Amino acid sequence: MQPSAGPATDLPHSHTRPVHWIGTATALAAVLGAAALIQPSAATATQPAAGSAASAADPASVGAPDPEKAEYPLDCGPNSVDVVKQGSADLDGDGRQETVAVVRCEAGFGTPPSGIYVLTHPASGQGAPRVAETFLDPREGMSVTDFAVRGRTVSAKLLGYSSRDVPRCCPDLQRKVKWRWSEGKFELTAAPVAGSV
Repeated sequence: MQPSAGPATDLPHSHTRPVHWIGTATALAAVLGAAALIQPSAATATQPAAGSAASAADPASVGAPDPEKAEYPLDCGPNSVDVVKQGSADLDGDGRQETVAVVRCEAGFGTPPSGIYVLTHPASGQGAPRVAETFLDPREGMSVTDFAVRGRTVSAKLLGYSSRDVPRCCPDLQRKVKWRWSEGKFELTAAPVAGSV
């Protein structure tokens, strides 16, 4: 990705504004008569090291970042980080491919919450890929299915829980979301919650 003018940032959208998206009330069966919300957080960018310079390498020859070589902002304790899904594309149209990775802590059983991260090559062109954007933080407790990267759009279905009483094996909320590069930043859009009015 091309560095922006001004402060040392690797992405022109690294000064994120909170993406507000309102959860749509879920219409449940008449017997339940309840509603629930599910909302992933706004995408957040990380800052590169100060003084980093743009790579002189030809963007087309650099290829997509390898998600297995990246360091993720996850605390998995003694367990390793598991890259469960990935996709690559030139999301911002700068001639360099980014990789979007769905990762979670490795577990012997169950489904730990997932994170969705956008990876870029370091501005210097040397070293491991870096997390440039966080679409979904694992601390939100959601799982990811139906993940895809097509053109400049990343789509997924997020699975979550309406309360702490819902067993962690069986998410009872779902929502389809998309992130698309537009006007210098990623924009989040969400489909209405299934069954909502």
